[in-house]
Amino acid sequence: MPITKRTSPTGKNYFTHKKINSVIKFLTISDILMLTGFGLVTPIFAIFITNNIEGGTVEVAGLASAIFLITKSICLIPVASFVDKNKGERDDFWAMIFGSLGITIIPLLYIFINRPIELYIVQFFYGFFAAVAYPSWMGIFTRHIDKKKEGLEWGVYETLTNLGAAFSASLGGLLAYRFGFIPLFLVISMLSFVGTTFLIGVYHDMEPGPVLFKKN
Repeated sequence: MPITKRTSPTGKNYFTHKKINSVIKFLTISDILMLTGFGLVTPIFAIFITNNIEGGTVEVAGLASAIFLITKSICLIPVASFVDKNKGERDDFWAMIFGSLGITIIPLLYIFINRPIELYIVQFFYGFFAAVAYPSWMGIFTRHIDKKKEGLEWGVYETLTNLGAAFSASLGGLLAYRFGFIPLFLVISMLSFVGTTFLIGVYHDMEPGPVLFKKN
């Protein structure tokens, strides 16, 4: 007797969900790569600070994290308000690209810092770029999520990004131990850059708005 596959109340097969639209797909892949990249160093960032920065201590590591979070928190609402005021999505897109490229540069800057003050400056810019990228990314994701599949698509996003972060958390310490922090930061920057390039895939789906800056 043939086995009958289970179907949903609407008659659709559980194993053949409608494909996730391309915007959600590109945004998810981008975040998987970026979060996986930064997940390589997040669990051991304090070790990097104490071992590689002159005068670096656990206190310095805590302050560095605070500077990132405070800067991001202060800048988030003004940036979000700016992108919401302008019609269309092209301004969201370019803000997302700008912020993501800025985040990509951050791991490279870690390679060259030697003192706590330099770390604090880098963390400030990290927070600023994150504040530019995050609301723009969230706005685009929210507007393009498929109706009646919000839970599924957010679930897919959370599952894949969390799995990527879990994998990288277990791998980052090994890479740092075997090869050092400089190659690790290069890998993070490369993954972030590749993740940013995936964002370009959503451009043609962005609703054009008014020109923000006109030529004389």
